[in-house]
Amino acid sequence: MRSMLSATLIFVTAMASADAQTSTLSSHAKAKHAAPARPALQSPAETANAMDQSERLAIQSDLAWVGQYNGAISGDVSERMVESIKQFQKVNGGTPTGVLNTKERAVLAEMGRRKRENAGWKLVTDAVTGAQLGVPTRLVPQQTSDGDGTKWSSPNGTIQVLLRRRKEAGPTTAKLANREKKEPAGRTVDYSVVKPEFFVLSGRQGLKKFYVRGAFRTDEVRILTILYDQATENTVEPVVISMSSAFKPFPVSSAPPAKKTVEYGTGVVVSEDGAIVTGRQITEGCLAITIPPFGSADRIAEDKERDLALLQLYGARGLKPLGLASDLASKTTVELTGISDPQNQGGGRAATTVKATVARVAGSSGLALSPAPEVGFSGAAARDDSGRFVGLALLKPAVIAGASTPGPAQAVLVPAEAVRGFLNANGVVTSQASNDAASAVVRVICVRK
Repeated sequence: MRSMLSATLIFVTAMASADAQTSTLSSHAKAKHAAPARPALQSPAETANAMDQSERLAIQSDLAWVGQYNGAISGDVSERMVESIKQFQKVNGGTPTGVLNTKERAVLAEMGRRKRENAGWKLVTDAVTGAQLGVPTRLVPQQTSDGDGTKWSSPNGTIQVLLRRRKEAGPTTAKLANREKKEPAGRTVDYSVVKPEFFVLSGRQGLKKFYVRGAFRTDEVRILTILYDQATENTVEPVVISMSSAFKPFPVSSAPPAKKTVEYGTGVVVSEDGAIVTGRQITEGCLAITIPPFGSADRIAEDKERDLALLQLYGARGLKPLGLASDLASKTTVELTGISDPQNQGGGRAATTVKATVARVAGSSGLALSPAPEVGFSGAAARDDSGRFVGLALLKPAVIAGASTPGPAQAVLVPAEAVRGFLNANGVVTSQASNDAASAVVRVICVRK
């Protein structure tokens, strides 16, 4: 070792001596011919962290949909995200660098888009629980609701999505998780995460696999359960990742969104002399209210508790009022007749009818409608299967924290009894009316500043 080190020192000394005696290159030329320093290479994680968070979220979402990522879609960079990118690159014949080039990113985005489209992916706000979730509507097209929540399912029941709510004294996520492990009987838990703010369980339930995510606020518990046959797991499990990340059991509301400059709603003619009942929010703050083709109307009364408004047309002829004599009774399915936003019908103003399920909201006297109808249906007439008026449908936008625009609208039903009470209190006499809702509904246009 010493002889080698000595030889190295002698060589270095000799070279230094030779350099000192050689002056053929000027200091400027030496600098010119010197090798440039190599910049330090950026790691895949550093590259990802340099992206905008929205792009990181989009990449994670697309990776989840193509089955390469099974982590939280949060926008946070992790080794799992980098490894998922490498795996995607391998599967698609690329070099597993962990950093997507422009072509690879475009391919991933298109594959994710097709997967979401094929599943019928939609973000919805459940009218019964108030929770926000993503629903693969083509996989689970059948929807039913009751006072405790909503269920989506495939036609043959192989895939089921259940969103439930309940009241529970002194809940904790640990208690909730333990209960879900045992109910229903026969569950085998393969994966469990329990944190103060939420819990997650997954495993097997008979011949099905299950995924459960739940949370609570004070005494209100909200739980999302996904059940699917093991034969469908290749299709469903990528969707489960997205559903888990999209699930917001208690969306935080912010200030109400700004009112639109021009807003469209539906009104129901209730008397031949021009009385029209509609939603209060649709007609609030209007510089002018128009009822085509009849002309302008005045708002003469409102009910803030029920969100109702009374409009008055003057000098209109040919009005066909709707009979308001019936009540909801025990009906759970109704038909809504209204006039959707003109953008949804090519500028037209035709009345259309859609079906909705009525559910009583637990802990209150409110009635929720599911699914919510299109924009423009606020103020639509709700009728039972005999064609009799049972209430007024109102749309209420749900505001999601952190979002620049309102979330999907929630729909409620104001019962016929409440509508009649509002009209009677304001001296409206409803007589010689029919059950022809399509002739009795009118478009309401509110023009604001």
